[in-house]
Amino acid sequence: MDQFTGSGAVSQQHAFDIPALERWLTDRLPGFAGPLTVEQFKGGQSNPTFKLVTPGRQYVMRAKPGPLAKLLPSAHAIEREFRVMDALALSGVPVARMHVLCEDESVIGRAFYVMDFVEGRVFWEQSLPGLQPAERSAVYDEMNRVLAALHNVEVKAVGLSDFGRPGNYFGRQIKRWSQQYQASVTEPIAEMDQLIDWLPAHLPASALDDTQVAIVHGDYRLDNLIFHPHEPRVIAVLDWELSTIGHPLADFSYHCMSWHIPPGVFRGIAGLDLPALGIPAERDYVQRYCVRTGRGAPDALLADWNFYLAYNLFRLAAITQGIAKRVVDGTAASAQARATGAATRPLAELGWAFASRA
Repeated sequence: MDQFTGSGAVSQQHAFDIPALERWLTDRLPGFAGPLTVEQFKGGQSNPTFKLVTPGRQYVMRAKPGPLAKLLPSAHAIEREFRVMDALALSGVPVARMHVLCEDESVIGRAFYVMDFVEGRVFWEQSLPGLQPAERSAVYDEMNRVLAALHNVEVKAVGLSDFGRPGNYFGRQIKRWSQQYQASVTEPIAEMDQLIDWLPAHLPASALDDTQVAIVHGDYRLDNLIFHPHEPRVIAVLDWELSTIGHPLADFSYHCMSWHIPPGVFRGIAGLDLPALGIPAERDYVQRYCVRTGRGAPDALLADWNFYLAYNLFRLAAITQGIAKRVVDGTAASAQARATGAATRPLAELGWAFASRA
């Protein structure tokens, strides 16, 4: 998985004026002192991520793509990432410490923010190769605990009441991702067109329950978590670009897609010997979430599971299609973007299979 990990030279399409950044940080970030060197992290598909190295300490900078990138509407929400992580700092949900946000694109040609560099482990494969069964079990339980903790955060208490529009969450999300997909199509995919028509016409009652409200991460999966170097403990949740106020079941069912996606399609665990690996069965994982959040029994939560899987596979396919379009445009943020974009068709086909069963 070397193509996903570590950092290296800044790519040409995401290069920027490093001396200008150093001057800006010297004036606005307490304790910052150059000289500054910059590396680009290999991981990340949407907003390029950089490692800022100074003699005294290291930071991480997230930025919108370079000025030549063709940005989709509402994508690359740097400002929202900064706001939600800053708000969650005292909530018990592990996030990196936020430092500064720059929305003035004249500084380096794009908006950006700077946060702490968190040293730890990132696992890119859901099967967790190299770990023992007990370690895998502990990692999965910790993922479950942290997502439940996020969904248990009182929205008003952390000042995020206006972070998303109330009501009709699934309807609005289906419309949004339909538009995002249609704006980035590179080749026709019949199953995506069928899902665009099918999903809004088959919303189950549980999806229409507007009393279920939480902060949703939007892309909560294993490789967006930093674990402690030696313990099965999450020390930072990354990549909050898609976060909003919404239905917690959308977030949780997205996270559970791994149990239904084959490893060769998009980092899934479908078809693997989960008991031998020490990875919990999906139903057991759902049970733990229900206990931790008090949001109903597993049977009730799973009653409309085929719809939720179809919805999330459609949504993920829309995201990977956006990445595929950036590959075509030459603005993809990382080396693995081409393979990720190629997952769009199999994800759409799998989504339509679940819709057909619902």
